[in-house]
Amino acid sequence: MLVSEVMTRNAISVQPRTTVVDAARIMLANHVSGLPVLNETGVLVGMVTEGDLLRRAEIGTQGEAAGWLKVLLQPAAVAAGYVVTHSRHVSGVMTHSPVFVTPDTSLEEVAQTLMRKRIKRLPVMEDNRLVGVISRADLLKALVSKLIQVDTDTTDDHILAVIKAEIGKANWAPKSGLNVSVKDKVVTLGGTIFSDEERQAVITIAENAPGVKDVKDQMVFVDPGSGLAFPPTL
Repeated sequence: MLVSEVMTRNAISVQPRTTVVDAARIMLANHVSGLPVLNETGVLVGMVTEGDLLRRAEIGTQGEAAGWLKVLLQPAAVAAGYVVTHSRHVSGVMTHSPVFVTPDTSLEEVAQTLMRKRIKRLPVMEDNRLVGVISRADLLKALVSKLIQVDTDTTDDHILAVIKAEIGKANWAPKSGLNVSVKDKVVTLGGTIFSDEERQAVITIAENAPGVKDVKDQMVFVDPGSGLAFPPTL
């Protein structure tokens, strides 16, 4: 899936001269955790988020004052920190040169970026203008829409073919020892597996086949070390 399919359009933005209190009010009123920052010509120049407002002198969360050695050796860094904890305007607290995506970016890339950067949302840019925002919540909405889809026209043979194809692609699956059957859209899994992780993964494959109503686990766990076999735990 692509960003254009799930992004939030008509994204709310602020300007560098927007006050911190107004930015916070906008986030609270619109139930968002961050806002793109655009300059007077509409160019993306930053992002201001809840995280940027965690360290504030007004509520006593600015952190400990810098020691004399840091003040002596890194006065510019200390001054910059003071701006972050005391600035009245978004320009003083925002993250500059933010990461952004385009409508054609894949959701896989979005998810990886959100996790790698430890952020909650990304501005969506097209032709140097803001066209939307995509957030973790948007990804969850996309997930829910996929999970609730019901395929009532799927036959038992089709379900079986899908499961076997997916098992065939899984390099961890004990293919020769598994037995899969489908009747009235209920999947029965038999044969042998060699770890509980394999059991759960095979069950997951079956559950995700379109049209499946239920999965019955009759697989037997065989301990590779002892050779002992254990039936499924009911």
